[in-house]
Amino acid sequence: MGNHVAITFTAIQPEQQELVIANLADAGYEGFEEKETELKAFVPEAAFEPSLLKELAFKYQLTYTVQTIAAQNWNAVWESNFQPVVVEDFVAVRAHFHEAAKGVEHEIVITPKMSFGTGHHATTFMMMQQMRNIDFNNKSVFDFGTGTGVLAILAEKLGAEKILAVDNDDWSIENAAENFSRNSCMAIDLKKMDTGAAGESFDIILANINKNVILDNMAVLAGQVVPGGTLLLSGLLREDEKDIVDSAEKQMLVFAGRAEKDNWLCLRFIR
Repeated sequence: MGNHVAITFTAIQPEQQELVIANLADAGYEGFEEKETELKAFVPEAAFEPSLLKELAFKYQLTYTVQTIAAQNWNAVWESNFQPVVVEDFVAVRAHFHEAAKGVEHEIVITPKMSFGTGHHATTFMMMQQMRNIDFNNKSVFDFGTGTGVLAILAEKLGAEKILAVDNDDWSIENAAENFSRNSCMAIDLKKMDTGAAGESFDIILANINKNVILDNMAVLAGQVVPGGTLLLSGLLREDEKDIVDSAEKQMLVFAGRAEKDNWLCLRFIR
């Protein structure tokens, strides 16, 4: 494994983070670490393009620092920044090197590699929080954009009978597979896909991605939810709500609730 470059943006607002992440992900960046007003982005040294950073900094009026991380220190740097995530008394997400969680119904143990969905971001936190209010027992589930796989793992722990987890990113597929094995998951089928068209129907569909991908796939996702089934969406900013609700209602989905955290939304619809 070669060197990586770590870029740290300071004084960056949540809505700007979403836009910067979208641009950098398309440019080969492999992971992001989001805090309230700080964003760290990691990219292989060979794929690092200073001109892109300058363009983004000018466009969004941002400041940043650049640091090269030697290959032998890469995992240590990433793991050192990973802290356990606890969603009320419902579920905890931790790394294998953390102590076991106490006082929660469910525990998920993951390897904190460079994939989305460790639970730290508000959208993943809310998805897990809202899953508490959904009956997964003996249900079929589609996790569209699985990332680290934590939502699929939680769905199995909540009693789902069959789960299809998909992602279009090789790193995420590798990491999700490792996490499914670590959590002794038996009901999850993992596939690499870049579309929400799974070709089958589901009781519950989970999609924690972003506004554009959700809108592009709304018709096919809605068509795969069984009557009475649930579509739970996040990766959405507050200002995305109207467009998402309008699109969902055009597909005969009924708005059933929302959660909000740090300017991010989680929306629930019923077929």
